[in-house]
Amino acid sequence: GEFLVPVPVLPMLPAAMLRVLSRVVSSSSRLASRAAPPRIPSTLPAAGASAGTPGIRGLTRSMWLLCSSGRGPLGSSRRLNGLSCSCGALHTEGDKAFAEFLTDEIQEEKKIQKSSNLPKMSGGWEVGLNGTEAKLIRKVDGEKVTVSFNINNSIPPTMEEEPQEGQKGAENEGHAGKWRKSADSAQKLQGQKEQPEIVSTPNFVVEVTKLSNNQSLVFDCHYPEDEVGRDDEDDSDIFAIREVSFQPTAEEDWKDTSFTLNTDSLDWALYDHLMDFLADRGIDNTFADELVELSTAVEHQEYIKFLENLSSFIKC
Repeated sequence: GEFLVPVPVLPMLPAAMLRVLSRVVSSSSRLASRAAPPRIPSTLPAAGASAGTPGIRGLTRSMWLLCSSGRGPLGSSRRLNGLSCSCGALHTEGDKAFAEFLTDEIQEEKKIQKSSNLPKMSGGWEVGLNGTEAKLIRKVDGEKVTVSFNINNSIPPTMEEEPQEGQKGAENEGHAGKWRKSADSAQKLQGQKEQPEIVSTPNFVVEVTKLSNNQSLVFDCHYPEDEVGRDDEDDSDIFAIREVSFQPTAEEDWKDTSFTLNTDSLDWALYDHLMDFLADRGIDNTFADELVELSTAVEHQEYIKFLENLSSFIKC
């Protein structure tokens, strides 16, 4: 009979295994293509990192989502609408218009500035300035008289009249419209009643120190609103004493425990003697008028500096 030759099975195994492996690889590729995010160029170093590293892929996708959605700093629509600047700060079209307005405002304020030099004080007063603070010193006959004031909040509110037809209401006017005169506003006011000049009337403190004593007699003075702008022929006092107290000379900070005399209910005879005491030391109506001129000039000077600093801040 015939002899059957056995066929070896082992040579067929590699082919079957290859087909199985091929199906596994194909399935893995299809699953990976569905789940993989869109590829974008990455600026991260690739050395030592595999393509499937979770950290790199998560960071790359987060950056891609921020850029594409416009929610992050790289996709911020406000910065795209802003103006480029080397300082790295945000600059918008509104900032540009603001800066142009400030440039015009500074020019107008300098036009109406009476002088770049501060007015002098008669009577031998030494004037010292530290920003918005001013100090006047005078020494006479064994005494030292010091007057100090601050120009902040020193402009009293004006009594606005009802706006006439064709005039702009006060509620729509800014700081310059209420307090500052400009060439433009001057032209608008031609033929109309001129607005009163804005003056600075600060509260001021007078310290009278006897060089042989360790105490100072301190007067807290102010300008009453009904006395501001009085006629020159009026002999009434344009400033008033609010409080009087003794304070130690060597200490910078005054003690709240020192008795303070309020003049609201003071006897008029005693009040008149206190006013005469100040007048004998050069604190009279002439001094008060000159102090108003000095304070007004300092206030206007500081206002212009503020506008210039504000302009520099807005620009960069």
